[in-house]
Amino acid sequence: MKNNDNFVLRNTWYYALPSNQIKPGMMISRIFLGEPVLLVRDQNGKVSAMRDICPHRAVPLSCGRFDGQEVECCYHGWRFNSAGRCTAIPSLVEEQQMDLSRFDVQSYEVREAQGNIWIYMADPDKSQPAASDMEIPVIPGFEERSLRGASPTPQFVEVMKFPCFVDHAVVGLMDPAHSPYVHRAWWWRSGQLHEEVKQFDASPYGFTMRRHRLPANGGRLYLLIGGGVPETEISFRLPSVRIEETTIGNHRVVNLTAVTPISDTETEVTFVLYSTLPWVGFFKPLLHVLAQTFLGQDRTVVEKQQIGLKYNPVLRLIKDSDMQAQWYYQLKREYARSVAEGREFVNPVKDQVLRWRA
Repeated sequence: MKNNDNFVLRNTWYYALPSNQIKPGMMISRIFLGEPVLLVRDQNGKVSAMRDICPHRAVPLSCGRFDGQEVECCYHGWRFNSAGRCTAIPSLVEEQQMDLSRFDVQSYEVREAQGNIWIYMADPDKSQPAASDMEIPVIPGFEERSLRGASPTPQFVEVMKFPCFVDHAVVGLMDPAHSPYVHRAWWWRSGQLHEEVKQFDASPYGFTMRRHRLPANGGRLYLLIGGGVPETEISFRLPSVRIEETTIGNHRVVNLTAVTPISDTETEVTFVLYSTLPWVGFFKPLLHVLAQTFLGQDRTVVEKQQIGLKYNPVLRLIKDSDMQAQWYYQLKREYARSVAEGREFVNPVKDQVLRWRA
């Protein structure tokens, strides 16, 4: 497979940052899909996003000041509200009436839920954002604090940058056959290969591995801490979100892994964990070590992959272990076409059983 699928999907929601990273009155400058973005949280707690470039002399607005309502450019004091509208140009005298809307800064749609902030990255070449009925990922049962202890905010978040194009991070994280060779740890899996047989079904903008019991080696940690036989379901949805839900008796542990493209050569991977287990907070230091270890192992092998990718080789994907990667590329192409043609998205994934050794 030649790298002709190397395009960044637009007109969709990407993970921006954890909610707790931006407090009321704060602003944070980020790069998403090669675009400079300024996120602000006003005094009322609402998060907004705008292009992080002043239209006057191109100084980043993040170099200025934010009073909880407006951003002031550090160069000439031009001011913009949280929606990106220009509200004042101090150098104008009273007689110089001017339509300030000519100097509005591009704004981005953002949504906040379950301790996460998502940003909609539209096609910059279109005057109007393309319509899409895709929604941000929401994990059922964690919308609000329940009687069983399900919190709407994650127990912990781990973020790591990968030095690669977004596709390689996504495909690497969903790859079912790399674990014995990349994730080597005595407490995780044995080195012996065995056959995996899993049923996959099409799901909204992606696919789902049906709920199944974890094998003894993969579920060892859950058995120790949760009590009961662990079962798990794993789903993927565009543009780059993987959700793994494990049930242990009456409890749930859900991790959401979101991949956000920063540039053509850098990608950010965010691991977010939710749980109804009441004591998870006590194990935060250990969980951070585990997450850093796993993500770090994936990052290391992706770094090595970049050596070969410099020569633009043909990537020869196989069945069945690479089927999820093939679906990912098919989903990307179909979504891009459906938006461009203004039609309904048609999921190319077909329900089927996949087999591989891992």
